[in-house]
Amino acid sequence: MVSKPNQIQTTSQYGLGDPDARFCVYVANRPPMLEYQALAQIQPLCRGEIALINQACGNGWRKVFNVYAKLLFALPQTPLFTFHQHAASWQDYRDSRLLQNGSDTALLFSAPQLEPVTDRIHIIAGRTFAKALLEQGLAAQLQWLTAEFAIDKRQRLLVCPYFDYRQLNNEKIDYLVSLIRQLETF
Repeated sequence: MVSKPNQIQTTSQYGLGDPDARFCVYVANRPPMLEYQALAQIQPLCRGEIALINQACGNGWRKVFNVYAKLLFALPQTPLFTFHQHAASWQDYRDSRLLQNGSDTALLFSAPQLEPVTDRIHIIAGRTFAKALLEQGLAAQLQWLTAEFAIDKRQRLLVCPYFDYRQLNNEKIDYLVSLIRQLETF
């Protein structure tokens, strides 16, 4: 198979979290720490590692982890979304389970590997990143619902604002939850 220049190649995914995660968030950059620069697979975090990343990398990464945990706790508890069973609050979940083995969550720095039949949900954080992935050959048929949100129901793929309080505020988290619920029933 001949690929176009800059076309996304099917390779293994890499990032932080549960290698078997069904809830996958994709971001363009990884924490600027030496131990994460050569990731070639999905590496589960250990308890306390998020705090270490926050300390070493600053407020931006703290916001990513906080928004991720807030989003999970905004989802209603269903057979697919059992995050509430493991912690009393989003803060507790962030500190005790997020991106760890068995958490069902991943933060990936590679392109999504889209499988047509799966219960995995893919969320690309950031319109600019999503458009770059499309230009590189991501096989998705995004329907842009707003300037910031897009959906491909068949691929169970969403695009939303970057995981930052100002870009993905509580109102937008609620909207994202409604889109995720659409994928859950698709």
